[in-house]
Amino acid sequence: MKVFCGIDWASDHHDIALVDHEGTLLGRARIDDDATGLQQLLDLLTAHGDTADTPIPVAIETSRGLLVACLRATGRPVYAINPMAAARYRERHAVARKKSDHLDAMVLANILRTDMAVHRQLPADSELVQAIAVLARAQQDAVWDRTQAGNKLRSHLREYFPGFLGAFQDTREGLCLPAARVILAAAPTPAQAARLTRPQLRSLLRKAGRKRGIEEAADRLREAFRLPQMRHLPQVEQAMGRKTLALLRQLAAVCESVEDLTTATVESFDMHPDAEIITSFPGLGSLTGARVLAEIGDDRSRFSDAKGLKAFAGAAPVTRASGRSLAVMARRVKNQRLAAAGYLWAFSALSASPGARAHYDRRREAGDRHAAAQRNLFNRLLGCLHHCLTKRVRYNEATAFPPPETAGLPVAA
Repeated sequence: MKVFCGIDWASDHHDIALVDHEGTLLGRARIDDDATGLQQLLDLLTAHGDTADTPIPVAIETSRGLLVACLRATGRPVYAINPMAAARYRERHAVARKKSDHLDAMVLANILRTDMAVHRQLPADSELVQAIAVLARAQQDAVWDRTQAGNKLRSHLREYFPGFLGAFQDTREGLCLPAARVILAAAPTPAQAARLTRPQLRSLLRKAGRKRGIEEAADRLREAFRLPQMRHLPQVEQAMGRKTLALLRQLAAVCESVEDLTTATVESFDMHPDAEIITSFPGLGSLTGARVLAEIGDDRSRFSDAKGLKAFAGAAPVTRASGRSLAVMARRVKNQRLAAAGYLWAFSALSASPGARAHYDRRREAGDRHAAAQRNLFNRLLGCLHHCLTKRVRYNEATAFPPPETAGLPVAA
């Protein structure tokens, strides 16, 4: 007898429901979110025929958390059901739109009973790639937090100290530059910055790690800080300077987090056997490669073909046809982290690969906008990546982008 399990999870407890192949409720329970609750769940599954050879599949509305990690560690098939999909299934069972935790668990179990084939089981990724995923996502979050903290500080400086922004506007890192943060910490107001001498500026630049062009930089900053500008009243300016120091401490903390997480991510990624293949692609370094590996995993059965990977990344378009109307548009439902990494990957590949640049130019000549052409290039690169990872071969420019006269002919890898 086939048995299916649904779990409606919460922060402190979980509702369990087991149904058979006809949808009959076999058992239900509410467990706590602790080791005792997990054991109760495993005992309930065992009582209804769960074995190592024929494990009971489990449906739950999340792919994260200790409960999911422990279930995956037992080798049991776990299906993460999208909450929006679960809500539509619920309407099939409750026309009056009633809702309860037990009903939600029943709905999840019945999703597996009726439509297991159309839902994707959580991949059996290795322990190393799961660790890489944690680090890569944390590093990406830290980068986004750094951008937000920098924007807050920049907006505040624009209100009372625009001259400081002008002094560092030509640098790519802007306020995240160590020299900018060290100097701003020493002189958070226009009055203090104007009093900085050349020796003091040279000392601050060395403290920030500057090695070259210290004399020129000190002269340029001294002139920039002494340019006339509009000023607040002295006490107001001092108060704004104190706020700047508070915002600066937040920015410094997140900048340090980015550096630490970047180092840890790259070190873990370089230990993975797929790292050599991934970094052989143009535009993919260790950090961007780690982000890509974190999202696609190393369970090669997860994507049976390149089409599934392209759809998962949002690189493949969506076709909507109804009657005489036909529309092809960009895919909005996708893995946002992989799509963000793909944008950086495709952009870097434009200068690192002649074939990628030619492909992009052809799409532009065909009428694609920049974003569409770059997304199409990402789509092409993903197909190459899927092939290389499946066949365990490194990237080959001539195979990925054959010359026009040999296009369509087999090329040796």
